[in-house]
Amino acid sequence: MNLKVLLPFRVFAEVAEVTRIVAETPDGAFGLLPRRLDCVAALAPGILIYESAAEGEVYLAVDEGVLVKTGAEVLVSVRRAIRGSDLGQLRATVEQEFLILDEHEQEMRAVMAKLESGFLHRFVSLQHD
Repeated sequence: MNLKVLLPFRVFAEVAEVTRIVAETPDGAFGLLPRRLDCVAALAPGILIYESAAEGEVYLAVDEGVLVKTGAEVLVSVRRAIRGSDLGQLRATVEQEFLILDEHEQEMRAVMAKLESGFLHRFVSLQHD
């Protein structure tokens, strides 16, 4: 398989002759082998593992995103990715940076929703006056 990991503004990794891929989704981890049927999966923040003859087993900490397998091509599009050799350190990175940032984003979205609803209520009350 040919794996390409895409970030919003650049290609993070391009690897040829990948023999297996393991990715995490909100429903759990799953594996891809070269003859697996085409598929699409939403990725959760976690560890993506791929193996090739040239590099062996490689670990990537990835933020949420999408994985698409079509034929021998596997595209992984995520917001952030970090490569590392220590699995424990990468797991800590995911928990500290990716998941905590998601909590801050959710809080910010909640605040923005309150501001928008307050604005709309005031706007409607101005129209009725």
